Amino acid sequence: MHSTPRFLQGIFPFEGQGVDKPAPLHKALTYTVPMGVTTQPLYFRGGNSTDELITVVLVRDGAPMRYFPIGARAGTHVALAVVEDLDDDTVLELHVAAREGLTGTVVVDLGLVEV
Repeated sequence: MHSTPRFLQGIFPFEGQGVDKPAPLHKALTYTVPMGVTTQPLYFRGGNSTDELITVVLVRDGAPMRYFPIGARAGTHVALAVVEDLDDDTVLELHVAAREGLTGTVVVDLGLVEV
């Protein structure tokens, strides 16, 4: 079986809309599973430049799939123990939830594999 790695990654500024209101982080952080392919999210790494907790949310077809809280001026690495098969046409996005008005920079690296 042949597999292909894919990544949603980068360093992005953000402004919080509310801790309970995740907002899209950047249009570059959207991935659609290609036709005839199954994709699995494998890990998430993130870093937070602010003095407050933020949460990066992996959104699947418009609904939250996983939450990755990142502490103040901290980073995290989460190897996903429960790996789900995502069918073709599934849309993944990374959103950020933070206190309304909080500005900062977040580093994200979501590793996916297409099989």
